[in-house]
Amino acid sequence: EVQLVESGGGEVQAGGSLTLSCATSGFSPFDNAVAWFRQAPGKEREVVSCVRLTDGRTYYYPESAKGRFTISENDAKNEVYLQIDSLKPEDTAIYYCAKKASYCSELSSIYPYWGQGTQVTVSS
Repeated sequence: EVQLVESGGGEVQAGGSLTLSCATSGFSPFDNAVAWFRQAPGKEREVVSCVRLTDGRTYYYPESAKGRFTISENDAKNEVYLQIDSLKPEDTAIYYCAKKASYCSELSSIYPYWGQGTQVTVSS
C-alpha cells in the first residue's frame, strides 16, 4: 500500500526557513516521481516542486521558485524533503506531497497518491 506522510509544518515568522518531510512507503524509487503541492485558503492547489526518484532530476514551478525552494530526497530513508527559505506570508498554505509513476508533472489531477498535508503559517 502506497503511503505518504508529511511533517515539519508549523508557524514561523517571515524571513525564516522550514524543512518539510514526506515519509513514503509502499513503492520503490524506480520509475516514480514525488511532488510537493500547496493550497492556500481560497485558492487552487498548485505545484511547487517535483523530484523524479529514478535519477534525482528536480523541477521547480515556476523556475524562479528554485531560489527559495529546494527539493531533495533520501532514498535510504524513503523520504523527500522541501526546504523553504525566506518565508513570506503568501507561502501560508497546506503543503502536500504526492506520488505518480514515471515523470514529474504540474498537474495535480494525475497524481493518484497523496499525503494528508501539513500546515505552514507565516506571520509578518
